Amino acid sequence: MAKVLYRKYRPQKFSEVLGQDHIINVLKEAVKAKKISHAYLFSGPRGTGKTTTARLLSSGVGCREYDLVEMDAASSRGIDEIRNLRESVNISPLKSEYKIYIIDEVHMLTKEAFNALLKTLEEPPGHVIFILATTEPEKLPDTITSRCQHFSFKKLSEDLLRKAVSNISKKEGYEVDSEAGSLIALFADGSFRDALVMLDQILSIDSDKKITGDEARKILSAPSKEYIQGFVTALVEKNSEQGMEIVQKAIEKGIAPQLFLKFILRNIRALLMIKLSPQTERDLGKILGKDEVGFLKTQVSNTTVRDLGYVLTLLLDAYDKTNRAYLPQLPIELVLAKIHLKKQSS
Repeated sequence: MAKVLYRKYRPQKFSEVLGQDHIINVLKEAVKAKKISHAYLFSGPRGTGKTTTARLLSSGVGCREYDLVEMDAASSRGIDEIRNLRESVNISPLKSEYKIYIIDEVHMLTKEAFNALLKTLEEPPGHVIFILATTEPEKLPDTITSRCQHFSFKKLSEDLLRKAVSNISKKEGYEVDSEAGSLIALFADGSFRDALVMLDQILSIDSDKKITGDEARKILSAPSKEYIQGFVTALVEKNSEQGMEIVQKAIEKGIAPQLFLKFILRNIRALLMIKLSPQTERDLGKILGKDEVGFLKTQVSNTTVRDLGYVLTLLLDAYDKTNRAYLPQLPIELVLAKIHLKKQSS
């Protein structure tokens, strides 16, 4: 069975970790200088390299497989598991200088388990290193966080993900056009792992070794260009009736309102960038594709920076509210209503 891409291309050394230079450089220097902390906290969005970096740090300090213990707090969150851990830390490593415990999703531990872990973090044996990883650091007690060196992982940029998707596709013998790569990067939402899972899905279906933007849209269930361009035009022209019709069609097609807004926000932002700084057109072409940028250029003279700023503010507010609204499409409809009212009052 072929290995899935996110496992096949998991970084094997610090230099291969993407987008986290602010963390990797510090850890590399710490390993080199042998200034290792007894406890680390890696926090950040999913798929950004927390567990991978924990394993690389373990390898960097010479921890072998026998002395590396990985625990998933999502499934082992009780006090009994932590008590067992507390007992095992007193056992010397078998073949390494350090015995390392990686606790993933550590925020899932119970209150009692946190209290038990705290006692071990306060006075750990000299041969033990803890690496805690979490997507929700705010749920950790301050007493735990304060005893760790805390490193915050960030989402990877769309440009970085797009380049990674393109490079890995080539290694796999496929050609992914810029629009398809950009769609995967957008859907991945800053997660390298999610980007490779989607790429794996697309490559497994395609047979001619070439992935186009249209193919990626179908597989990822992305809104069609017709809907996106039509809605952008409606916003620029302040045509709320046309906008309402497109929203209704998108909902009937099963397109999630927040996903629809994500594409609209990306395009309106790009339109504002072209309006303010025409030289950004080339870079935007790499992200959106030449066809999309060509469409946006036709809209530049039909709007103003003030109007685009107003629309972006409304769209951002709507994006935050779509998942909480009684009707998920209602925040988008309110955007159109506000634009209609502003048009009438001007």
